[in-house]
Amino acid sequence: MSDRVRTTLGALELPNPVLTASGCGGTGRELAQFFDLSRLGAFVTTSVMAQARAGRPTPRVTETPSGLLTAMGLPGPGIETFLERDLPWLIEQDVRVIVSLAGNSVEEYGDLALRLRHVPGVAGIEVNVACPNVEDRGRMFARHPSAAAAVVRAVRAHARPGVPVLAKLAPDVTDIVTIALACVDAGADGLTLINTLEGMAIDPGTLRPGLTGVSGGLSGPAIRPVAVHCVYQVHAALPSTPIVGVGGVASGLDALEFILAGASAVAVGTALFHDPNAGPRVLRELEEALAARRIARLADAVGLAHKPAGYVPPQVRPQEPEKETL
Repeated sequence: MSDRVRTTLGALELPNPVLTASGCGGTGRELAQFFDLSRLGAFVTTSVMAQARAGRPTPRVTETPSGLLTAMGLPGPGIETFLERDLPWLIEQDVRVIVSLAGNSVEEYGDLALRLRHVPGVAGIEVNVACPNVEDRGRMFARHPSAAAAVVRAVRAHARPGVPVLAKLAPDVTDIVTIALACVDAGADGLTLINTLEGMAIDPGTLRPGLTGVSGGLSGPAIRPVAVHCVYQVHAALPSTPIVGVGGVASGLDALEFILAGASAVAVGTALFHDPNAGPRVLRELEEALAARRIARLADAVGLAHKPAGYVPPQVRPQEPEKETL
């Protein structure tokens, strides 16, 4: 793999910018049947909570045009089983592991970060703030700058120094830039944009909502324009803050679009369900897209869409004039 696609998320150096989106790669064992996980820039785990959760009853997944609606309810084995069974296996695969954390109170997030503090092999922490706050009538942390900031502050205070903390933000808010600023002020080293959009579908056969929980999170290509816009807005306000772009990445050109908007990395999610090899494929296509545009380094493409028309980055190799033939 060439140095063309190397990138960084705070203090974390990655060989390439393609990650898995939280909740879409299982424990990693599922994807490892198809490719070597070390080929990814990093593997982002399913959101880990303090206790084991069965999640919501079925049906909790339904397809929509160019998208997927899910209402999983964050099922998982809990932090202890994750640390005993899943994390050691991932470390054995020589993959950089970003652990996603979810909780229902600020204290719970802090306790989870503390539990990871002395665990080797944790390359980064992604804070999933799209969870109901039991201390605030169940309103999502992600929809309030002060609540999201409180969670980030607790995680940053308890996480191991030097381990990047990324805040994963929801798009269905009044002003995502305000929330992003609050999270960075609270100690976030980077941001993941975006989480799913809330939506619903009604089954014309049963005449009832398609999901048991009525509404769910919309993901896939349908939300990519929203995600790109969020990345563009936040990068304009926080140009030095690393961003992981998420939302409908299914090709190298999709990834390039996020990078031009201001992302330093991208995460592949819904595409994995029908193409488990999507991660390596997106990376290959991204390298080809950069080469075709004579962009020597991925870093030179980050935020390029913000530059004035006619701007040529210093690392772009100019087109050589065609030689005349006799």
